[in-house]
Amino acid sequence: MEAIGTIYRIAASRETRSGLTLDRLGGFLLAEMENSDTLLIVWHSRTGTARAMADAAMEEAGTTARLLRAEETQPGDLLDAGGYLFICPENLASMTGMMKEMFDRCYYPVLGRLEGRPFATAIAAGSDGEGAQRQMDRIAKGWRLKRVAEPLIVNTDAQTPKEILAEKTVCNEELTACRDLGAALAEGLRQGVF
Repeated sequence: MEAIGTIYRIAASRETRSGLTLDRLGGFLLAEMENSDTLLIVWHSRTGTARAMADAAMEEAGTTARLLRAEETQPGDLLDAGGYLFICPENLASMTGMMKEMFDRCYYPVLGRLEGRPFATAIAAGSDGEGAQRQMDRIAKGWRLKRVAEPLIVNTDAQTPKEILAEKTVCNEELTACRDLGAALAEGLRQGVF
C-alpha cells in the first residue's frame, strides 16, 4: 500500500481501518474520517479582506479547526473535516476564481460523501456579495451540505478600480462577527449539535 496523505492505492473496494472508511475512486481509495469534529476553514483573498476574515474566524475556533488556502485544499481535507467555513471575495458578481477552482477540483472526488455536514460562508464584497453567495449555495446543495449559519457578507464599498485593487482593512465589528462565526461552528461540531 502506498500512502499519500489520506489517499491510498490498494485493490479493495471498501474497508474500515483505524476509524477511517476507505472507498474506491478511480483506482484510489479516499479515507473518510468518521464523526470528525474538525472545522475546515477554506479561504482565498486578493486584497486582504477575506484573509483577515479567515484569520479572525480561526482565532476563536480553537484547536480542532484548520485554516487552509483554497489552492492548497484537496479532497482528503474535505473528507477529514466534520464541517466547513468557506471564505472568499466576490469578483465581478462571482466567487473568486481560486475558490471556484478548489470546488471544481474537489467536487467529484467527494460527491456523495459529505451529506449532512454543516457549513457556513463569509464573503468579502465591494457591494452586496449575493452572486458569490448564490454560487457557493449551489455547490453546497450539490454536496448536500447543511447550512447552519446565515451568510456573513462584509461590504467594503469599494467601487472604483483604485479602491477595488487596494489592500483593505476590516473593522473590528466585522472581525468580531467572523470570530463569533468561527467559534460557533467549532463549538457546534465539538458538541455534536449539527
